[in-house]
Amino acid sequence: MSFYQIKKRLSRDNPRWVVLLVDVLIVFCCFLLSNYVINSFRGRLDEMLMMQQAFLVTFVFGLSFLFYKTYRGIIRQADIKDAQGIMAACASALVSLMFLSFCLRHFAEIASNSMFNLSYAVLFMHAVFTMVAMVAARIVYKYMYEQLFYYGRHVEPIVLIGAGQMGTVTQNLLKTDIRNRYKIVLIADDKEARIGRRVNGFNIIDFRLLTSEMMETLGIETVIIALDDNNKERLQRISAHIEPLPVKMKIMPSSAKLLRGEVAARQLRPLNIGDLLGRETIKLNNPEVQASLCSKVILITGAAGSIGSELARQIAHTKFSKLVLLDQAESALYDLQQELKHIAAHGLRYVVGNVRDIHFMDTVFEKYKPDVVFHAAAYKHVPLMEQNPYEAILTNIYGSKVIADLSVKHGVDKFVMVSTDKAVNPTNVMGATKRIAEIYVSALNKQTATNFIVTRFGNVLGSNGSVIPLFESQLNKGGPLTVTHPDITRYFMTIPEACQLVQDAAVMGAGGEIFVFDMGEPVKIMELAKRMIRLKGYRYPQDVGIVVTGLRPGEKIYEELLANDENTVKTHHEKIMIAKVNLYDVEHRKTKINTLCAFIKNTSSSPQPMHLVAKMKEIVPEFVSQNSIFEELDTKEAV
Repeated sequence: MSFYQIKKRLSRDNPRWVVLLVDVLIVFCCFLLSNYVINSFRGRLDEMLMMQQAFLVTFVFGLSFLFYKTYRGIIRQADIKDAQGIMAACASALVSLMFLSFCLRHFAEIASNSMFNLSYAVLFMHAVFTMVAMVAARIVYKYMYEQLFYYGRHVEPIVLIGAGQMGTVTQNLLKTDIRNRYKIVLIADDKEARIGRRVNGFNIIDFRLLTSEMMETLGIETVIIALDDNNKERLQRISAHIEPLPVKMKIMPSSAKLLRGEVAARQLRPLNIGDLLGRETIKLNNPEVQASLCSKVILITGAAGSIGSELARQIAHTKFSKLVLLDQAESALYDLQQELKHIAAHGLRYVVGNVRDIHFMDTVFEKYKPDVVFHAAAYKHVPLMEQNPYEAILTNIYGSKVIADLSVKHGVDKFVMVSTDKAVNPTNVMGATKRIAEIYVSALNKQTATNFIVTRFGNVLGSNGSVIPLFESQLNKGGPLTVTHPDITRYFMTIPEACQLVQDAAVMGAGGEIFVFDMGEPVKIMELAKRMIRLKGYRYPQDVGIVVTGLRPGEKIYEELLANDENTVKTHHEKIMIAKVNLYDVEHRKTKINTLCAFIKNTSSSPQPMHLVAKMKEIVPEFVSQNSIFEELDTKEAV
């Protein structure tokens, strides 16, 4: 038989009868060996009697194997449970034989040369030999299998960080998956209680001892992180030490996926920025959310965007009456439709339309009569809106006014507006338009039965046009990464977190509140860029550099979640606060907003950007432009 044929034969699971036959043969041989060891010293070796007893013992052990099903395991994946089964089967057979021999000796008065007159010493030694031999046979087979399938194949040496349960699972997955290309050479951990101990033949070392010299000496290019809980703070602490090393980092999927059977060695994924948010992901799990949306007609504007689409996914799992998804982006809305049809078969409505079209939106409200409106439609890119204030005002202010006014007209119960931290002490057109929209809906809340609620949060990881996809694109092109200022910082949250906040606000809000998240410490974008480079396995600045391009028009160095004259009130969740906003002269400012909207809709010629921004600054006096052509308006006002 050729090497290839042997390899092909071993790749298949052995028939159960073959395993049982080998085990029975081991029992027979071990009994003969035990007899020779015991009786040869006594000088009473009766070969004929020995053979008869060997068949009896083999028969009893065979029955025990059938009862405990020791032959059903996959030999090349044998583990401690298989060894436990073998021990239980051998112990049961031993007890049965000793009991049989004892009873026949004392009650049937069998002859000394009878096959049933079994030596207790021989039986005990035989059971021990059999257990050892059966376990050893499986280990040898497993070793031969691994050598055959790993022999001649390029296997990449890796470091495994995590000596807990997930670390053990990872070791087993890497060992049993013949398609993987990894070989563990070091195991490290961050818990003092584990450091210095041994697991599967490896000494567990402190992860802080891993150095560039060690990686280069051992030829290690990949580090796999396998933590039991994937705790964000642990991940950040470990990754902060690993990132400067010349290695790639990968992470095991969560334990939840493991329990669902979705984990395999080939599913190891690269560590991403979302894993290193620097804080635990905020999970609200408010049971009142689903109850409050039950049997309701819900309208989401901007439903094809990053926030709107995730909001739609989460609400699609609730028992709504109708879920109306509106967006002007036809292709993106179609993609969402294809995704959601597998989640909710009934009650979903898809509307292609523009929130700025008051007559069309009126027909939408009249047709569906929504109970709850989530207003996520907006232009959000700061530099583009700085160059296009007319469009920013038309969508972010007038569009919001249209949806808010129609919500009042058609008796909407709750209106939840998605805002941004850039609305706080705005320095750009986009932030100012969102602040003006906040002021307008807050004014309406005092005058109408509709409850108007605002949710305000920072940058959303992975959203369309955000910094992470930009860095990804730049890395795919070989760099460099671009950062506008070396000291610029931003608050970050995940898309699911943002959408949970929006839904929770709809439940908690009684009208007039601005809900904000405690998002931890702001993230320095320069450090974020360096981390992205290292996570991709590159070295900074040797492989990929970072270019400082200068602040863009209207861009802040530091974002704020609260203005200076705002304070907060705690809610049911420690991470959610209500901002108490100083709504001074709100009626006068609402009148100015109406005037601005009327002007921008009724003017026959294209309004001058400077004139439009000047009107915005009248409504929001704290709007002070930065790094923008509109700074001269602030200078004139100061003079």
